[in-house]
Amino acid sequence: MANYLVPKIGVAALLCSASFINTAFASDDLDALITRAKSAAPAAISDNATVIVKGKEVVKGNNGWTCLPDTFPDDGMPMCNDAVWMEMLDAMVNKKDFKADKIGISYMLQGDLGAGVSNSDPYHPNPKKADDYVETGPHLMIIVPKTMLEGLTDDPSTGGPYVMWKDTPYVHIMVPVADKK
Repeated sequence: MANYLVPKIGVAALLCSASFINTAFASDDLDALITRAKSAAPAAISDNATVIVKGKEVVKGNNGWTCLPDTFPDDGMPMCNDAVWMEMLDAMVNKKDFKADKIGISYMLQGDLGAGVSNSDPYHPNPKKADDYVETGPHLMIIVPKTMLEGLTDDPSTGGPYVMWKDTPYVHIMVPVADKK
């Protein structure tokens, strides 16, 4: 597989590592990034979540959730993840195995329009040219043990939940919650 995610998931890679970079942000820019990060989930979650911007913790949360202003560096597609999702992202970025033994939740209530991925290959070298390129409007992503995926389609065109990255350790369920904007 191509080394696609290493440059594209730099934020998650830095976040999931113990070393954080010291990046200076203009106050207005940082406030906008925090606001964007928190827009990924309902306020009941994001108001008390940790916020990571370019690998640096800029808001200390207390509820176990982590929000990022970008899914991939500078894509503007925010996400808020529980600990299981952060563990999976770390494994994916570092090309390590991951086996779900519990449920994990990620919110992307702003969707990922303009920054989609290959539905089958998280490391696709050019996902926008992939035969199975997919963008999803506002959605949840749910990690479950593989046995719980039986009977779910991997076809994103059905309009309902579908399986993404089915034949990888990073398999998860995509759950659209609103139409594409």
